[in-house]
Amino acid sequence: MLLNLLFFLAVAATLSTLLWSGMQLFQPKEDPLSDRLDELQRVAGKAAAARGPKRSFGGGFWESILFLVSSVGGEDFLRDVDKSLRQAGIRKREATAMYVLFNLSVILVLMGGALYLQRDGSFSDKLLALIAPVLLGYLLPRQLLYRLVARYKSKLQEALPDTIDLLGIVLSTGLALDQAMVRVSEEMQYIYPELANEFYTVVMQVKAGQERGKAFNALVRRTGIDDIKSLASMIIQSERFGTSLSRALKVYADELRMRRRLRAESSIAKAGIKMLFPIIIFIFPVLFAITLGPAMITVMRGLSGGIGR
Repeated sequence: MLLNLLFFLAVAATLSTLLWSGMQLFQPKEDPLSDRLDELQRVAGKAAAARGPKRSFGGGFWESILFLVSSVGGEDFLRDVDKSLRQAGIRKREATAMYVLFNLSVILVLMGGALYLQRDGSFSDKLLALIAPVLLGYLLPRQLLYRLVARYKSKLQEALPDTIDLLGIVLSTGLALDQAMVRVSEEMQYIYPELANEFYTVVMQVKAGQERGKAFNALVRRTGIDDIKSLASMIIQSERFGTSLSRALKVYADELRMRRRLRAESSIAKAGIKMLFPIIIFIFPVLFAITLGPAMITVMRGLSGGIGR
C-alpha cells in the first residue's frame, strides 16, 4: 500500500512538472533586443569555447540542465533542439532547457506507467517493458516540436505575399528600407504577428550594428523558408547594385500569390484521397449495419422460428 502511494505521488509530481514545463515552453514571447543580445552572447561563447576545453553555460537552473546534458555528450541534441525551437518561433533563452525537462518528464511518466503495469512481472519483463516508453518518450515531444515548426513556417508562408506587397508600396513612397520594414511591422502586427516580429528583429539587429546582409542571413536561418531566402537575396542584391527594390518586390509578391494559390489547389486535389480512408473505416461499416442490420435480424428470427417448429 505504501509503495502504491509513493508511486502515485511520484507520478503526480512528474505530471505537474510536465504540464508546467510544457506551458512555459510553448508560450512564445518575442523580444528582438534580447534576441540580438543572446546572439552576441552565443558568438562570444563560441569564441570562448574555441579557446577553452569546455563549454560554459553560466549559472542558474536552466543553464545547469544544459550543462548536464552537454557534459554527457548531448551537444548535437541541444543544437538540433535549439534550431528547431527557433524555427518554431520560440526564442526564449531557457527554451532549450525547458524542452529537455519536458522530454525527460514524458519519458519518466511513460516508464512509470509501464513499470506499474508490469509490477507483478519478472525483472526481464520489466526491462522489456521499458523499451517502448523510452522510444515513445523521445519521439512524441519531437513530433510535437516538428508540428510547431511546420505551423510557424506555414504562418510565415501565408503572410509573405501581402507583407511583401505592402513593403514595396511603402518603399515607393521614398522611405528607407529599415524605416519601411518598421512601418510594415507596425501595420502587420495584428494581422501577421509572426512575420512582423521577424522583420522587426532584423531592423533591431541592423540598428545594433550588424550588417544588413548578415541580419537577413540570420532571418533565413531562423525561419528555414526558401521564399524568405529568395527575398533576402533580392534585398541584398538590390542594395548592392542600386536597382529598384519596390518594383522587384511587387513582381515577387505576385509570384508568391501564384505559389499560394497552387498550394491551395494541390491541397484541394488531395482532399478526396485523404477522405477515402475515414469513409471506408468509419462510415461504410455504420451504413452496412443500418442497412443490413434489420434484414439480418428478420432472417435470424425467421430461421429460429422455423427450427423451433
